[in-house]
Amino acid sequence: MSSTLPVLHLMCGKIASGKSTLSAELGRAGDTIVMAEDEWLNALYADQLSTIPDYIRCTSRLRSVVGPHVASLLNAGISVVLDFQANTLEARQWMRGILEQTNARHVLHVLDVPDDVCLARLHERNAAGDHPFAATEQQFRQISKHFVAPTAAEGFNIVVHDSVT
Repeated sequence: MSSTLPVLHLMCGKIASGKSTLSAELGRAGDTIVMAEDEWLNALYADQLSTIPDYIRCTSRLRSVVGPHVASLLNAGISVVLDFQANTLEARQWMRGILEQTNARHVLHVLDVPDDVCLARLHERNAAGDHPFAATEQQFRQISKHFVAPTAAEGFNIVVHDSVT
């Protein structure tokens, strides 16, 4: 293992902004793993996810297990790409709680992609059928209403990406 501190990579961006694509890219670094919320939710709760309240309930359960696990990995010197949405203050507070249990460094990757680009990607992704969840345009707009961009006051090391292919 490396003698440098591990890194917790966090993802903030709307649906189909490129979070999973960037996560996969970052996950190719040595001593780094990717933990993808969509994969875990699909494996554990696919039959229970049809509404936003369902998502909130299921992701809350998932976070209660994933948070301590991620902290353990970071404390063992393994970097983690947390492909979970950091799109709300609440989500980022949960992520901050993980960091507070470690000495890890962190980067909050903000994918600043226009809605029309996200929607085009969403339509392509849905047509391809290779994503565990096929959000509709209406769901995209409903969920996007809850998006809160991070600010410097939150204390994260923010890197803005304006294009992720």
